Amino acid sequence: MQTSESKDIRVFAPATVANVACGYDVLGFAIDAPGDEVVVRFSDKPGLRITKITGDGGKLPKDAKSNTAGVAALDYLAHLGKLDVGIEMEIHKKMPFGSGLGSSAASSVAGVYAVNELLGRPLTKKQLLPFAMAGEVSADGAYHADNVGPSLLGGIVFIRDNHELDTAQLPVPKELYAAVVHPDIEILTKVARDILPTQIEVTKATQQCGNLGGLICGLIQEDFGLISRSIHDVIAEPYRQKLIPEFYNAKRAAIAQGALGFSISGAGPSVFALCEGEESAKRVGAAVADVFSQTGLTNQLYVSAINTTGAHVIA
Repeated sequence: MQTSESKDIRVFAPATVANVACGYDVLGFAIDAPGDEVVVRFSDKPGLRITKITGDGGKLPKDAKSNTAGVAALDYLAHLGKLDVGIEMEIHKKMPFGSGLGSSAASSVAGVYAVNELLGRPLTKKQLLPFAMAGEVSADGAYHADNVGPSLLGGIVFIRDNHELDTAQLPVPKELYAAVVHPDIEILTKVARDILPTQIEVTKATQQCGNLGGLICGLIQEDFGLISRSIHDVIAEPYRQKLIPEFYNAKRAAIAQGALGFSISGAGPSVFALCEGEESAKRVGAAVADVFSQTGLTNQLYVSAINTTGAHVIA
């Protein structure tokens, strides 16, 4: 801890794709970019203070009790009995709000991970999960770890039970890549959740369970055919696709270019395709981006292997 007192700690937490089509609220994976950065340092003034926020367009509060990164860090410090420790925090938002890429989750993760590093790592990465969740809940009120889990831990994370935070990291096939496209519209998570039915048919529940099990087995066995057959969402996608212009044209373009599967990232509007190999992901991503561009909708394309590192300190 003494060596940390004289320097800043800068942490990166990656964006995530939640649900992964068939794993509504229980499955997510991390990508290399975009993501959020948090910088922390010790201060002579007691307590946690957010001194600077960039990239938010003035939308985020500097009051730590009202900011997702601050809430996560404060919950962690309360657990350790160190709320009086003087800490300054900077937050650098490098991903859009309401994008379906886990923006609030990345801030929460980066905040608590950075403070844990500053204090000399008293807790393991996995032990930080409840505190990161506290920050995420303060943002949208929903207690699900399909963004926070992979942003913190990296890789593909399965959540057996959200309230118990019983999670498992799944194997990642070496050639599994993601193409993620974010069209420049905003969909609030609450709107995307409210549009879903409160009850589903048993036949649809069975189909979704089969797809989720098939995807997990496909990842374990590195069976890209089984992965492809399993990336289907019969619960959320039929309703949420209405919020995303040109969704089905983008999906057809992705499949035509060889995507294993295509669906909505989290609550949207970002969409994702899983692909076998980087070249396939680049080709698929370009085709999807072109569909949006042709309608005059600006967008950002991210092509990435599955990020197995999660949150980490950067230079």
